[in-house]
Amino acid sequence: MECLGPFGHAGVLPLTMLWRALYSVLMWLLQPFVRAKLRRRAAKEPEYGEHVEERFGYYDAEKTSAGSGPFFVWVHAVSLGETRAAAELIAELRAVFPGMHLLLTHGTATGRVQGRSLLQAGDVQVWQPWDTPAVVKRFLTHFQPRVGLLVETEVWPNMVVACKARNVPLCLVNARMSEKSLKASLRLEWLARPAYTGLRGVWAQAAADAARLAELGAPVKGVYGNFKFDATPDAAQLSLGQTWRSAQARPVVVFANTRDGEEAVFLQTLKQKRALALAESTHTAIKNIAYPAVQWMLVPRHPQRFDVVAALCESEGFTVSRRSQWTDAPQTADIWLGDSMGEMALYYALSDVALLGGSFAPLGGHNLIEATACGCPVVMGPHTFNFAQAAELAAQAGAAFTQPDMPHAITKALALLQSKPELQKAQAAARALGLEHGGAAKRTALAVQGLLAAS
Repeated sequence: MECLGPFGHAGVLPLTMLWRALYSVLMWLLQPFVRAKLRRRAAKEPEYGEHVEERFGYYDAEKTSAGSGPFFVWVHAVSLGETRAAAELIAELRAVFPGMHLLLTHGTATGRVQGRSLLQAGDVQVWQPWDTPAVVKRFLTHFQPRVGLLVETEVWPNMVVACKARNVPLCLVNARMSEKSLKASLRLEWLARPAYTGLRGVWAQAAADAARLAELGAPVKGVYGNFKFDATPDAAQLSLGQTWRSAQARPVVVFANTRDGEEAVFLQTLKQKRALALAESTHTAIKNIAYPAVQWMLVPRHPQRFDVVAALCESEGFTVSRRSQWTDAPQTADIWLGDSMGEMALYYALSDVALLGGSFAPLGGHNLIEATACGCPVVMGPHTFNFAQAAELAAQAGAAFTQPDMPHAITKALALLQSKPELQKAQAAARALGLEHGGAAKRTALAVQGLLAAS
């Protein structure tokens, strides 16, 4: 459930009061359908069935408003990737606003689950409010945030208008906009432009993002880089992953954050390489490195697909060992399945090379910085538009390698494993990447501090 809004990541604000009124009526009429969709999603992801009324501006007694006490800094991180990025910003915000409480909102179950780890005493986590004037009013009246920070892409029409009317600075941080999103927004320019011009400030990841956002009228105040470069992998997970890796005789390749359809192509490619290796029995080196002398691992992006992916692997003739069944160490199997949340540092530390999920289908890819921060080089497909800057920087540094399709990607991963000097060079480049490009979260927190001081 990437976003309940009808305009997704493009973000819209009606050009006139008439258009906003029509939009508001539509959003009001959609509420029963939203509830029905949540019920369907809750069958597989129970979190969608919890605290549903929060989406419509009604909060439990313990979800108290700020009142006259410490003020709320509102951070909206719609899904898993945005929430992971927000962790770095939240830490810096606590440093510059020592008296703050965090108001953390999400649109998806994976984002909400991940966000729980970011909360401290006095903080509040709720679902994002559905974008009708009444719901937005209840949300802002209840929590009275001092500032609103939308992470990466989420902009909502009535929320922008309501925040402006209440003099709540609403900003877009770690902002990104792909060429595809820009074209979609320009097709609805009469809707999109007022949304972006209504923001108080925008801080972009890269110059290209800033240019696209400025084309829509966004008040771009700086290009600060990507929060994800500031991420520090969990030390305990790194240590455990490295310990498990040192006990493995075979090199490990993880296909991380996979999406529906990618696993099937991956498994078919492995089967083809196995058949080739067995047929060319005289080519011992090819046979040994291609299959089964590599330990393969799959980590699906969404937890509701863990069982589906396990069944798919078994139907293709592969044995499976699931992380949820490991105790002291991984168990022997053709495929390891990372069926846990919040352990990506463990999986990357356990691996020599990573394949980037979401990049082998036109989905835009996922966060490759998470892998490089653990010293794990990345082989990615051609579709990385959601992380274009990070992908380009990683490729230029020699920490990532772009391939046209899955067969070429697996071949590249195997080639890295066969050349220890090349692999070590790529791993060193991966570890250096974050050190070179970090600091975006701190720069943004200081900019927010300056904005509030001036308002």
